[in-house]
Amino acid sequence: MAQIDLKALRARIRKMEFERGTPEQVALWREDVAEARANLAIEDMTPTTDEDAMFAMMLDEGVPPALMSSMILELYKPGNRQIAA
Repeated sequence: MAQIDLKALRARIRKMEFERGTPEQVALWREDVAEARANLAIEDMTPTTDEDAMFAMMLDEGVPPALMSSMILELYKPGNRQIAA
């Protein structure tokens, strides 16, 4: 499995326009993501280390969890781990 290019992904996210979360919101989102991750582990769908790092980086950049999935789909080519140009 290919690694996620966090540096390139972070650069693209920083160029995107969206309402970033406040530090207080991000702290709450981190708790929610940790709970969701625990639920995935119970379902035997544990995210990879790269996926964990990607979601942590997105939170670092203030990306609301509700936008994460659509942002990933927008940035990556279908069936590929390369960021779309």
